[in-house]
Amino acid sequence: MSFIADILLVAAAVGATFYCFVLSRRLARFNDLEKGVGGAVAVMSAQVDDMTKTLERAREAAIGSTGSLEGLTRRAEAVAARLELLVAAMHDLPDVEAGQRAKGEAAKASRPAADADPAELHKHEDRPDKAGEKKESPASGTLFLRHRDRVPEAAE
Repeated sequence: MSFIADILLVAAAVGATFYCFVLSRRLARFNDLEKGVGGAVAVMSAQVDDMTKTLERAREAAIGSTGSLEGLTRRAEAVAARLELLVAAMHDLPDVEAGQRAKGEAAKASRPAADADPAELHKHEDRPDKAGEKKESPASGTLFLRHRDRVPEAAE
């Protein structure tokens, strides 16, 4: 009986040795730096280092951009304040167009009718539009004139 127990013990030892050998090879392949998980861990570690450096550079660039944007914002606010003052000053000016219109009408009235160009006589008159609406004359208070509104007048 002890002989059978010894044979079973030797067989178990040989089986354990074979199992340890197989596990050793698997662990060696697992930790291989080129193909296994060990290589993947090494690559990921290098990538983490690269990403950390990139993040630091991006953080420095963001801090620089923030400073630049703050300066530009301050400058834009100063310009906006100046523009507001200029617009307020423009509201305080007298109506120059009304004075020029009165001078132009007085000059036209003093000029003889035979001497006047027919296109000039009808230039500032309100004429009905194609739809029957009246167009505003260029000096009626608009700040900007549209050239396409003047093209039909020149064609007529």
